[in-house]
Amino acid sequence: MWPAILSLVGVLFGGGLSFLVQTTVQRRVERNEQSKLAAERADARRVEQLELLRQFIRAGQQAERAAEDRDDTAVWRTAALDVVDELWVCERMIHVLFASSLHELARAYVKALDHVLWQEPVSGSLWDHLKGPKVAFLAAARDEMSR
Repeated sequence: MWPAILSLVGVLFGGGLSFLVQTTVQRRVERNEQSKLAAERADARRVEQLELLRQFIRAGQQAERAAEDRDDTAVWRTAALDVVDELWVCERMIHVLFASSLHELARAYVKALDHVLWQEPVSGSLWDHLKGPKVAFLAAARDEMSR
């Protein structure tokens, strides 16, 4: 009878250890999978942020060029309106994808671009009016992307 009891205890002990090992391994695999998914999401977000910054900077450059080439024709006005619309869309997406500090700087830069597109700067050149907001935004964007 003792051999049967010892055999049963051995089976129960072995089954319990096997269950503990499987449970531990399963938890570790789930944790690794979760961290892998989090890293993939972070990488995807970073690519999305970088593309948005590229689009915003490109639209900003187009707005600067349009302000410099101002001639108040219907063609110029249509192009300027299109670039301003693109800037405002990008600014709103920056609000969605980045911290509020970068959004505030993007907004200040868009306002400065909007101002020089539709009005001649009162004092100084177009570049003097844009330099501060542009440099502040680009520096903050660089800091944000280096994290």
